[in-house]
Amino acid sequence: MSRKASGLKAWVIQRVTAIYIAVFSIYLVGALITDAPINYAEWKGWFAGSVMSVATLLFVLSVLMHAWVGVRDVLIDYVWNTSQRVIALSVVATILIACALWATQALVLARLV
Repeated sequence: MSRKASGLKAWVIQRVTAIYIAVFSIYLVGALITDAPINYAEWKGWFAGSVMSVATLLFVLSVLMHAWVGVRDVLIDYVWNTSQRVIALSVVATILIACALWATQALVLARLV
């Protein structure tokens, strides 16, 4: 894949994830304004539903992908030392993967328990 295609792919990922983040955020704020869950059981029931669970997981993954592309581009542009850049990218990737696993675990446990 050429550099142009790689840049285009990152640009598309940024735009698509930004749109999903915006749409989900508007939905979430609207849902909380109109019919907010009152107690823990209602919150858990709301997030344990299939549609909300999948939508929330997609939201989390979108935020993490959006963050990865943004931070990766900044590090590639401003960290000139290759070994420092690799270390920084590895640290960021590890943190984002840990966040994805944690969010997935929380959503799965909300459905199981």
